[in-house]
Amino acid sequence: MLPKSPFILMLLCLCLVVAIVLATGMGFLAIAPWEVVQVLWAKASGAGIAADINPTFPFVIMEVRLPRILTAAIVGGGLAVAGAVFQAILLNPLADPYTLGVSSGAAFGASLALVLGILGITVPLFFSVPLFAFFGAMTTLVVVFTLAAPDGRLSSNTLILSGVIVAAILSAGIGFIKYLADEQVGVIIFWLMGSFVGKTWPDVTLTAIFVFPGLLLTLYFARDLNIMALGGRTADTLGVDSRKVKKILLVCASLMTAICVSVSGIIGFVGLIIPHLLRLALGPDNRLLIPACFFGGAILLLTADTITRAWLPTELPIGVLTSLIGGPFFCYIFRKKQLGQR
Repeated sequence: MLPKSPFILMLLCLCLVVAIVLATGMGFLAIAPWEVVQVLWAKASGAGIAADINPTFPFVIMEVRLPRILTAAIVGGGLAVAGAVFQAILLNPLADPYTLGVSSGAAFGASLALVLGILGITVPLFFSVPLFAFFGAMTTLVVVFTLAAPDGRLSSNTLILSGVIVAAILSAGIGFIKYLADEQVGVIIFWLMGSFVGKTWPDVTLTAIFVFPGLLLTLYFARDLNIMALGGRTADTLGVDSRKVKKILLVCASLMTAICVSVSGIIGFVGLIIPHLLRLALGPDNRLLIPACFFGGAILLLTADTITRAWLPTELPIGVLTSLIGGPFFCYIFRKKQLGQR
């Protein structure tokens, strides 16, 4: 890693911890940061809660707010890392799970699992939604790559265009699923707009057991990604099996995206904004960029969720807010890329 990288990562980690503590105290029932820290320390150490702390605070913190906050942080980090991987492999700053259609594929699979449950078909939703989301994401990725490179020659611009086309088709499929849901369509609509309402500790566990190993795997191949940026022939000369690394990381990024989408719904542009901004600030070294993206994505999505939960008069679906932010940012990057090519 770069000489300053441990300091940068420690600073980002500290910012994330502070954001978690502050977000836990915000809401209809305001809790001071030091009271949040006291409760968390008491739960972690097994000590008793101080007598001067409101007895409802531990329940609000541990059972209501903290699972939602941790889920938002892990999902944000996972989506940002997936975006960084797609951008590093395709060498295109416009690539992310949302623009490549992977998020839409995962959403289609998860919506299918939800509608099966609504129609009375026996499906254990806790396992089926992530599983269907993963198969939807992987199927979409295969279709997008087949459509973009029928002769094996892959162009990142063509790939993104193929992702937009497939996402449009999947959007029609999701519309048909909404029709099948009939009176229960509100459940799917609210889920598709992205939300962390009602998240529990099992959701935290589910996202963590897939996102953290995925993060470690991408870190393991970070040096290979740096070498692959020099070109396929150079990478092969230096002993990097670029085809194998691409396949492993694409499956890994798709799995992370699928799990995140299955838990939170479609949350777009996190994987586009964070890697692009941090690449401008920290440089292209993936050994530093990938872990920084995890912390940056976690901070961004946690901040956005806290705004919708604690600051706005009525709670806005988190996916709507990120799209409002990410849409203009996508246009800016696209325009800048066009001018750069000219």
